[in-house]
Amino acid sequence: MFLSVAGKMRASTDFLTGLDKAVGDGDHGIGMARGFEAVVTELEKKNFDSIGALLQAIGTALMMSIGGASGAIFGTLFRGGGSSLMREQKLNSRVLSRMLSAGLDSVQARGKAKPGDKTMVDALEPAAKIARELVDAPLYQSLIAITEDARQGMEKTKGMVATTGKAKTLGTRAIGHADPGSASLYLILKSMMEFVTACDSMGSAA
Repeated sequence: MFLSVAGKMRASTDFLTGLDKAVGDGDHGIGMARGFEAVVTELEKKNFDSIGALLQAIGTALMMSIGGASGAIFGTLFRGGGSSLMREQKLNSRVLSRMLSAGLDSVQARGKAKPGDKTMVDALEPAAKIARELVDAPLYQSLIAITEDARQGMEKTKGMVATTGKAKTLGTRAIGHADPGSASLYLILKSMMEFVTACDSMGSAA
């Protein structure tokens, strides 16, 4: 699944770069692509005995390869999300909920961002919230809802004034532009959803 996510994130380079040119340095897409290239390298050379170990490896790869704030935040998302999953070997809705909630806590502890600050937290917080409500649902169903709530959170950032990062210096000029970090979070979840939904469809057909 995460190899598929990595491919789609690399394919989104131009889209994310365009978003970041409006509110930042214009390098977010390039950084995320570089980060997920490192993820592919890491996943292809190792085997993992738990979901937690897998997520922490992804987080470390992102942190070490992207650099800057994006590397720290997305690395923290995966490392924090995997911290309590070291004994889990099957991804289901309950495990995904724990991943998102722990990831959110770790990101907020590190960056101090809160909903409304025009950051990836605006997409992550509603995703984690709906995930907690769907712990007993099939994984593909919960991911559909989680992805939609993340998308809505990303869309809401268009109406926000940033309180952190370079976008903060733009003031009201940042209004009308989505936060690139929230877009990346949405795309990661969307790619997970597409992969799991396709797998479920193949299983149903079989």
